[in-house]
Amino acid sequence: MKKNKLFKRDLTPVKRGSGGVFLSGSCSVAGIMLHVIAALLPVIIWAVYLFGARVLMVIAVSVASCVASETLLTLIIYKKPRISDLTSVVSGVMLAMTLPAATPLWIPLIGGVTAMGIKHLSGGPGRNFLNPALFARTVIMLAFGKLMIYTAPFEKLPLFASVSPELASETAMSALNAGKFPTESVFELLYGRCAGNIGEISALLIIIGGAFLMFRRIISYKIPASFLLTVAVITYAFPRIDIDSSFAVYTVLSGGVLFAALFMATDHTTSPCTTLGQIAYGIGCGGLTVLLRYSGLFYDGAYPAVLIMNELARPIDALAFRITSPVRSRKKKKTAETAETEGGAAK
Repeated sequence: MKKNKLFKRDLTPVKRGSGGVFLSGSCSVAGIMLHVIAALLPVIIWAVYLFGARVLMVIAVSVASCVASETLLTLIIYKKPRISDLTSVVSGVMLAMTLPAATPLWIPLIGGVTAMGIKHLSGGPGRNFLNPALFARTVIMLAFGKLMIYTAPFEKLPLFASVSPELASETAMSALNAGKFPTESVFELLYGRCAGNIGEISALLIIIGGAFLMFRRIISYKIPASFLLTVAVITYAFPRIDIDSSFAVYTVLSGGVLFAALFMATDHTTSPCTTLGQIAYGIGCGGLTVLLRYSGLFYDGAYPAVLIMNELARPIDALAFRITSPVRSRKKKKTAETAETEGGAAK
């Protein structure tokens, strides 16, 4: 049985849905989830600094909704709760990260129920083929997208009440969609002083969080690198605004590209295991992101792109396994012949 050296997971595509897919080295499922939460803490703290305690309320409602829904569903399906692995907590945090701080609090509540519903409808823990948080985010954006309000940093947001539409502010992503450069500088987008979703404000903190997960071997660099490189190359070669290389930089730093590449596309259950599969998956995510953005079908194409590629992850893995299997067989055969020859010479 061939295993991925980084994740210690079975590369055989037919066994991809088995229960232990989250294992990474000696780290348990709960351990991996704690690493993800730790990687997101600086992003959350910075968002609280910019937008106040409303950020914590959105996260709390989202997490509570996911945990309560998971508990109820597992009691119905398995006759006992299964929330000790913290996957529902991370799903709730991830969902909240893709929403603005001014989101009406009933929206993450609906989102949490939707996320856990699709998780169990598509196979349950470790077997779902769609990222629950991304699916829920897509559903609520399609249904309630007009109610989403993005506010400028340091606006005083109410803790529980609805935010007035008068506080709405333009984001870097909306400026790019309108065919103009954002008012924020590249430096401001890097350190994070702009309007946007909770988890997308500081590009630098997102990169640091992703680097921490790579250092701890929770995720591989292959998917994020191929994702981001594809977006950068396409937008550099085919910019929507003038012929300016800075358009590619703004595209990578604006919206959910970085967060999707480092935290969403690398979800263990819904991404490929093989090296070739991970690279192809990342390229697909990046290409679809640009296509969806340029077509205007979605405000930000990064999250729908990852969701679409979720459904192709297992076929991509199967194809990659078939392509690389003969190569590995030839190498193994050659190694065996070399060892036999050396053994005969030694005698």
